[in-house]
Amino acid sequence: MADDDRRPKYQRIADSLREAIQSGEYGPGDRLPGENDLMAAHGVARMTARQALSVLRDEGVAEARKGAGVFVRAFRPLRRRGIQRLSQQQWGSDRSIWSADIENRELEVDQVTVSEEAAPDRISAVLGLADDETVCVRRRRFVLDGKAVLLATSYLPSSVVAGPAITQEDTGPGGTYARLAELGYKPVHFREEIRSRMPSKDEAAQLSMSPGTPVIHICRTAFADEGRPVEINEMTLDAASYILEYDFDA
Repeated sequence: MADDDRRPKYQRIADSLREAIQSGEYGPGDRLPGENDLMAAHGVARMTARQALSVLRDEGVAEARKGAGVFVRAFRPLRRRGIQRLSQQQWGSDRSIWSADIENRELEVDQVTVSEEAAPDRISAVLGLADDETVCVRRRRFVLDGKAVLLATSYLPSSVVAGPAITQEDTGPGGTYARLAELGYKPVHFREEIRSRMPSKDEAAQLSMSPGTPVIHICRTAFADEGRPVEINEMTLDAASYILEYDFDA
């Protein structure tokens, strides 16, 4: 390490380990040097070595296994193609919007619940509901390659989705947007708002997240003709499991 490098020692160690991972010196599932190894190799205190490994865990690059050490994370991040996945060509041809992202990886949707509820104020305001109007609430968890990566809660006006099409756990080919189109409320425009925050205790438990890992919160509103909002989907993503990709023409 260069003597004029002003980065903290733990950061320099973390950077060198990250470079070794990116170069292929350590592959997915490989054990990284432990605290004792880093102390000896870099002449630092245990706390400094521990901080260096914590940086990689917090970034989602590595994960700790109790009693075994710290290992390069084996899970391959999911590339979420934010524009392509929502195109009518996708859900309008009876394909799941997830099929634009996952290629041949294994996706499971579990913990699915569907209920009719009073709309929270923030939801009612965006959907333009009257005080006595209810919403169909669809809650589910998405598990990719055996790892929970996303929690999603959709809110749809009950007056729009009356009947069995969207109120079933499995909405069928093309999913919710294809069923909305069949009901005369085809989505023609989407808006997504994205922010990052730390997870709640419940979110961290449901997503089996490493301590210190943030979540990405995406709130998507789907609009039918004449700007009518027909769905709000609040999604909580494990930030270490995702790459957000937006590809569009200038």
